Amino acid sequence: MSIENPLVAPGAAEPGTQVLVQILDDGVALVRLNRPEAANALSLSLQAALSQAFTDLSANEAVRAIVLTGGDKVFAAGGDIKTLEGAGPIEIMRRHTERVWAPIERCPKPIIAAVCGYAFGGGAELAMHCDIILAGEGASFSQPEIRIGIMPGIGGTQRLVRAVGKFNAMRMLLTGKAVSAQEACAMGLVSQVFPDAQLLDEALKMARQIAAMPPLAAMQIKEVVLAGVDASLETALMLERKANQLLFATRDQKEGMQAFIEKRKAQFEGR
Repeated sequence: MSIENPLVAPGAAEPGTQVLVQILDDGVALVRLNRPEAANALSLSLQAALSQAFTDLSANEAVRAIVLTGGDKVFAAGGDIKTLEGAGPIEIMRRHTERVWAPIERCPKPIIAAVCGYAFGGGAELAMHCDIILAGEGASFSQPEIRIGIMPGIGGTQRLVRAVGKFNAMRMLLTGKAVSAQEACAMGLVSQVFPDAQLLDEALKMARQIAAMPPLAAMQIKEVVLAGVDASLETALMLERKANQLLFATRDQKEGMQAFIEKRKAQFEGR
């Protein structure tokens, strides 16, 4: 199904809505940053809207996979400097951005970032909150915070080094220079690169493939990967075994194996 025919139409959004959410068929939701006049800079209100959107999508049983995107020319330009320039440390602390971003970080549904144009600063950090990053050929990524006397504060120093390794991460963090989509893919930050015009369709296609899988298995895979990445191998393997054992209590496991034996397409219910 094309994105022009969502169950919740784009026109349903009120003027000034900074995050547009479309519930498509096939268990896919499309979340679009909608602050084009400011290059999707992550204002406090936009961050709050994102937080609420992911809170709602996490609780929506009809949604099995999520695509997060920005505009055709920019994914997100980063933090809104106008709201940061005059702030003191106590004010920044009291904003508790970790709570605002928690619904994205802890969303149990697989999230695909579809990045066209630049994802700078908080925009790159937002993409790294997702499980898969797909990029258009014209996309670029950077953590330029050092150039204005600060540093990443929404996971950029931690998620980036886990994605691309110490030496690539240090180069990006200490120079503030952008890397292209192709270089980001070579480093392991981006999963795949597509022509800009095809990116959203490819992201939705992948999301539908994931949404067609048993959702409980998808949730367990995501949970174990994220929990195990910083654990010892022994602990991570234990988490994997327990999650795998748990899935044998699901109706989807019975349906999946029976469908395989009967050579038919499985119908997964998330039960």
